[in-house]
Amino acid sequence: MLRIHFTSEDLLRTRVAASPDPLWEIASSLHRLQTSTGRWAYSGWYRKARSAIAEQQLTAAVHSVLIPLFPRATYFPDFLTPAEASQGLESGLAAILDTPPARVRREIGKLAKVRQVPTDLFRFADKDVRADLVAVLRKYHNTVIIPHGDTMQARIDAERALRGRDLLRGGTEGLLCGLGRGMRWRPPVLEVEYVGGVDRDLRLNGRGLLLIPSYFCWQQPVSFADPDLPPVLLYPLLPSGPEPLPRRADAPLPALLGHTRAAVLRAVAHGATNNEVARAVGVSPGNASRHTTVLRDAGLIASHRHANTVLHTLTPVGAALLGLSCSPDRTSTAGTDTGHAAAQGTGRSSRSAGTAR
Repeated sequence: MLRIHFTSEDLLRTRVAASPDPLWEIASSLHRLQTSTGRWAYSGWYRKARSAIAEQQLTAAVHSVLIPLFPRATYFPDFLTPAEASQGLESGLAAILDTPPARVRREIGKLAKVRQVPTDLFRFADKDVRADLVAVLRKYHNTVIIPHGDTMQARIDAERALRGRDLLRGGTEGLLCGLGRGMRWRPPVLEVEYVGGVDRDLRLNGRGLLLIPSYFCWQQPVSFADPDLPPVLLYPLLPSGPEPLPRRADAPLPALLGHTRAAVLRAVAHGATNNEVARAVGVSPGNASRHTTVLRDAGLIASHRHANTVLHTLTPVGAALLGLSCSPDRTSTAGTDTGHAAAQGTGRSSRSAGTAR
């Protein structure tokens, strides 16, 4: 178990990332390729990713370089998911390229103590060789992550809407209470369950925590093994069921042409329950529920059950129909003020859970 110790200052400095962290998602998606556990939840992505990897002639690099560097349910090097990636993929890749050689050797050596790794991995201590790794990571991201970007962002927008409501209702402690299965807030400690018997304490000491909701992280959170790095907790989104199949051309989109239903769609733009939709549009809760059902069946909104309420948020298609981006502050990296970290493991001291680090 990872125990994250908060001070009052840490509670003030807890944040929730506004968009997917590209390097953490690379790591977690590689873990999804290594196991059939939870594959039902990523079935659509998995089929397309396997096909795209083959088409882009990435299969050899994925199996000989990426999977050995990002093993599932165990430690993997911290330098592969630098904090700079919160500013975007290129910033993160630049940070990997600029990692001191001594740190690269040290962390790959730590990985070698946890599991058998190809000796070629130590060559990445050489910056010129590491440039080849950066090129592979960029190509992998462009091949299997970017095509899925709108879906990932829509899910994270919905998660932020839920966490924002918890924050408004109960402050940062309310937010920490609602993070999901395997995470328990016992003031002033957030207890995070791990696979692999990891047992350690992380003391924030006023640095705060960046919470990173992750699309590809499955069941267990992940965090850096090095406690001196900026504290982050990568945690899985609440399950939403299998990805929907592509909709037929005759899906009920014409039902959106009515004035009232368009108003309902606008009311959902930043997340709303049926009662909130009813008040905003001036209809009964029952009518609001019927309108949101049609919008959901048309693929324009997604509904997420949270405690005793259901929160509706836009899908990428619904956002496009309104001429909106799914998130008003997508260019920002740390959104609702709540952290940057992950806890998956055994070696990464905390990187050894289901997706593990």
